[in-house]
Amino acid sequence: MTLTTNPAHDLLDLHPEVAAALAAGQPVVALESTIISHGMPFPQNVEMARGVEDVVRENGAVPATIAVLGGRLKVGLTPDELHLLATDKNVHKISTRDLPVTVALGRHGATTVASTMRIAALAGIRVFATGGTGGVHRGAGETMDISADLLELARTDVCVVSAGVKSILDIGLTLEVLETQGVPAITLGSEEFPAFYSRRSGFKSPLSVSSEAEVARVLKAKWALGLSGGVMLANPIPEADEIPADDMAPNIERALADMDALGLTGKDTTPYLLGRIVEITGGRSLATNIALVRHNAAVAACVAAEYAALA
Repeated sequence: MTLTTNPAHDLLDLHPEVAAALAAGQPVVALESTIISHGMPFPQNVEMARGVEDVVRENGAVPATIAVLGGRLKVGLTPDELHLLATDKNVHKISTRDLPVTVALGRHGATTVASTMRIAALAGIRVFATGGTGGVHRGAGETMDISADLLELARTDVCVVSAGVKSILDIGLTLEVLETQGVPAITLGSEEFPAFYSRRSGFKSPLSVSSEAEVARVLKAKWALGLSGGVMLANPIPEADEIPADDMAPNIERALADMDALGLTGKDTTPYLLGRIVEITGGRSLATNIALVRHNAAVAACVAAEYAALA
């Protein structure tokens, strides 16, 4: 298989399937890789990644899983590259700030929401599916721990489809920051903003739409108006797959207390909390996480198809 180097950026390697779709104006959905290397255990991470790519295809779009391997920006992965991400302990979790060092030193990096957005935009991909978006961490008034995802949403023209903000975060403050940055936080099919594992967060959604076609029209209008930056599309997990917020709250509080006892801070916190919650829930949260990622991928593929039709 011959990879295609994007002529617009000589650090980008496009998988042939992705390159062909972009050249033809067909819908493409970006997928992150941190969830593979740092979000789930092996082999569930490989099974999840392959399954999510299949979901994108089944819903009419081409999947483009994104990572940095050997310092190259990869847009679309081979099976061997996917397996490397899932098993190699030298794969670092990288956000936008880490991209220059990872590229310059020829390292491997699994991309977060922020860095996936940046690479997707370089490749010309407008829609991106993930599990949950980062945000303002609890206690950020003291720690100033605010995810780079929010600033990337403010400056990069990509629609991020997620199950809302991760419920381990401060959802209310995250919505406030998004408003300050001018980022539309839109919920699909609900007036209430979701909370990752749960359909309900207790926070009213700032904006809402009823269909993927409406989302596509919003994206077209936003960028046609010269309003740079992305859109957060919150896609509530299906009711059959959710863990209700009242059931989830004590698990999150216990995981947060355990993290504080260990003194973990910074980018180590989210992988630890998600892993600890899997342990506390006896694996139930992992099944929920996989279900919501697949659901987001299906919706993102439909949005990408609708947007391609408008373009």
